[in-house]
Amino acid sequence: MKRREKGFTLIELLVSITIMGIIATIMLMYLSNTRGRGNDTKVKAQLVSVRSTAEIFYSNKNSYNGLAGSISGSCNTLNSMFTDTVSDMAKYTDPSNYPNDATLTCYSTAKAYAISALLPGAGGTNSWCVDSLNNSKARPTPINSTIC
Repeated sequence: MKRREKGFTLIELLVSITIMGIIATIMLMYLSNTRGRGNDTKVKAQLVSVRSTAEIFYSNKNSYNGLAGSISGSCNTLNSMFTDTVSDMAKYTDPSNYPNDATLTCYSTAKAYAISALLPGAGGTNSWCVDSLNNSKARPTPINSTIC
């Protein structure tokens, strides 16, 4: 009579560990992509909120650029629409309210504005832009004028 020992062989254990490792790797890749898409969605939602806040600023000042004249590139120009706390625009142009690597670019004149932010989930290569012409769209690069 043959005696059979209970338990797993070394090969069976190695195969099981390998399969679990492959599954774990796939799950980590999937979760990483999901986090990136979530950060992109947060950036887009923040920038959509800019539009109504900019209209509040414009209705109070009859201008999109406040006291600072034309704004080119910087979102932290003092006395501009982008740093205004009364309309809450400063909240939407504060980099700490965005995911890491979502660099903001702002332009404004008396009658037009545009704001773009790099989308971190896209590897920082695509931007999302909103402007005074009601555009809200993706761009391959940050803005360089008041039009998306």
